[in-house]
Amino acid sequence: MKISHIFSFPLLILMLLSCNEDDQQPQSSCLTENFFSAYPIRNFKMGFTSWPAAPGQQAVDDTYEFLANNADIYSEHIDSNIPWQAWTDGTPLPKAFTDNIDSRVANRVASLKLLVSISLLNLIRSDLAPDFDGNAPSYIQMNDKAIEDAYVKHVSYIVDRLQPDYLVIAVEVNELKVYSETKWIEYKALIREVKQKIRQKYPNLMVSESFTLHTLYQPNVTDKQAYQEDVINYMNTLDLVSISFYPYLNQLIRTEEYQLIFDFLHEKVTKPIAFAETAFFAEDLVVQSFGLNIQGDECKQNAYLETLLTNAQDQDYEFVIWWAYKDFDELWETFPEDLKGLGRLWRDTGLLDENDNTRIAQTTWDIVLKK
Repeated sequence: MKISHIFSFPLLILMLLSCNEDDQQPQSSCLTENFFSAYPIRNFKMGFTSWPAAPGQQAVDDTYEFLANNADIYSEHIDSNIPWQAWTDGTPLPKAFTDNIDSRVANRVASLKLLVSISLLNLIRSDLAPDFDGNAPSYIQMNDKAIEDAYVKHVSYIVDRLQPDYLVIAVEVNELKVYSETKWIEYKALIREVKQKIRQKYPNLMVSESFTLHTLYQPNVTDKQAYQEDVINYMNTLDLVSISFYPYLNQLIRTEEYQLIFDFLHEKVTKPIAFAETAFFAEDLVVQSFGLNIQGDECKQNAYLETLLTNAQDQDYEFVIWWAYKDFDELWETFPEDLKGLGRLWRDTGLLDENDNTRIAQTTWDIVLKK
């Protein structure tokens, strides 16, 4: 899981209580016989983000090679600082920013469709993303003209460089409403103007915004119904609704639990759906700093993947993006100590483990990808 998500749901993470599942299933019994055989063809795209499993260029190369051979779409998820000052006053862009984009351009997998997701918001989704000096841009309202103009330039630069087929123009936007109703209203005004300009420049680009499904279903707000109605009404104004879903962040571990949320999504959302990011852990999740002890294994991971792919087929999703193709233990070792507990929540969600051993979910993925 990406570091940004490690910060995206602090309230939900704190809600996770220590829990223990029933005894694990024998690994050989949980690959569903003839899974997906009832469907003659697959009607949605499948892929991963470019999140690497380790630091260094070799891990990056390995990631893109895996994507090329195991997907028909992939995602470049750009969830970092925004050079607001440079876009505003025309000064040179920060090298850290241009190097990031240059690397993604150099590794573009031409044979695959490309989703680019860009985060307008900061890591906890409470305000605009900071500049590269760590400071948030100043504004009177979030939809100030200066903010609008800078973000249009930011998005345009990334789209021009990467030439995506799909664009998530802002990530996990419903989290902002949890923090501030005023900023949520200003956000909608801002992004309406930004989308209008981006669509004028790129008329063939499918533009979307992403929403955290687990927060939509269980928002930490006083009036749950009002929150859901407002966000869902907004979702139903879009051409494509992109979803971010990590069910275990809300203690949704069993198939019947997260299937209820899929059903909720399909009942409420009337527009086409895509899963821009999702995953499920495959090893025990023990994080002492949060008092967590959640039993995980390949079978639980595979059960979620089977459920996800079946819903994608039955509901005609546009695409499904699994976060990390491989466990990122080596990369996790480089995290600052104060982030390791949080990073541990997503470390073991790969379809391959850290030693490149194939998990049962990879077999399920292969079955469906071949359709």
